[in-house]
Amino acid sequence: AYAEVTPQVNEDLQSLVADITYNVIKRQEVYFENIFINGNTRTRDKVIRRELKVIEQEQFDGAALKRSVRNLYRMDYFEDVRVNTVKGSADDQMVLKVDVTEKPTGQFSFGAGFSSEENFFLVGSISERNLFGKGQILKFGGEFGGSTTRYTLSFTEPWMFDIPLSGTITGYDQEKTYSEYDRASSGAGVGLSYPVFDYTRLYWSYAYDSSDVLNIADEADDTIKELEGNLVTSSMSLSLGYDSRDSGLNPTEGSKHRIDYEYAGLGGDVGFNKAIVETGWYFPLFKGFVGFLHARGGAVAKNSDNLLLPDYEKFYLGGMNSVRGFDYRGISLTSVNSNGDVTKIGGEKMIQFNAELIIPISKKIGLMGVVFFDAGNVYGDEFEIGDLRKSAGYGFRWFSPLAPIRIEYGQILDPREGEEEGRWEFTMGGAF
Repeated sequence: AYAEVTPQVNEDLQSLVADITYNVIKRQEVYFENIFINGNTRTRDKVIRRELKVIEQEQFDGAALKRSVRNLYRMDYFEDVRVNTVKGSADDQMVLKVDVTEKPTGQFSFGAGFSSEENFFLVGSISERNLFGKGQILKFGGEFGGSTTRYTLSFTEPWMFDIPLSGTITGYDQEKTYSEYDRASSGAGVGLSYPVFDYTRLYWSYAYDSSDVLNIADEADDTIKELEGNLVTSSMSLSLGYDSRDSGLNPTEGSKHRIDYEYAGLGGDVGFNKAIVETGWYFPLFKGFVGFLHARGGAVAKNSDNLLLPDYEKFYLGGMNSVRGFDYRGISLTSVNSNGDVTKIGGEKMIQFNAELIIPISKKIGLMGVVFFDAGNVYGDEFEIGDLRKSAGYGFRWFSPLAPIRIEYGQILDPREGEEEGRWEFTMGGAF
């Protein structure tokens, strides 16, 4: 901590080169005597201390101290975090002073707009990310669109029993209109997560869903018609996630990866095994430009002949958050029902790739441009990675005070008969 580094420069003026010798005196090891936290008028001390990777009476660690500051910024509770180190009561002691400037953590948002998926929609939410200064998260949200009406309520305790064991309770009620049927569902779930490695968490959750499948179209596939009525899904999920991004909203470096496995069939009418693997990488390039590479793949299969695999649990692609330029759920399989009608159905396998170049236009107001290339497809029993649908395009993103807004145009590179060659899309909300 108190190392002395003295550079000695020997110049050769004739050849215009210089030799530099660094003389380093490490001195004695240093320990943190005390850690003082100031400026937190609302956030409790222990909420801040549990994010620090340095502890009183432990040896000084410069890398851990930098990681501590990054953790505090990632909490998004503070406008500014200042760290100062001063000598303690002895030469081998150091006092760490952490000064924070708090910012509001409660948020009420309301918006209206138009998207290619929902047409006209309204969204609203009220949330508190630091409830009672304990770091707890409480959120209620609603969405009202052309095809979706949804209410959600969730509560998260990030440090149960004062250990980094996060617990979440959720509940929802939803009505959604698909092209061949309507689905009215309600349910609840509980989840736990725990850090197992650096930037890595293990997740477990249980979910219960009760869905009524209604208004099935005459031309729908026979596998959809057999879903009519009430379906109960009781499922358990296990996930492993890694997230080293420098920001959850507008990352410029780091990566995010996730493996999800879901088993449905713990009672109820639905039974399947589903696995999804996802990876995303952010690369800082030059002058604020950022590269982004993303891939996702999944598979789902029935686990019992006596249980159902609903169409809404299968895979579709197309739209703003998968392969842009295609209609929402526009990439699917086709099937012929018992009446000879050709209709779209979901696939049991899926693969998706995305590549983006994010271009800063105005960092002050959070306005950016983007050019992209997308590829992906869904499959039944046969899987051919060479048979991918492709698109490319450009757009704009604004990280507005209300929510992230995206306006993007995708051009289909291999249009088929009956497909549009491209389309503009608009959405308000998070990106993949």
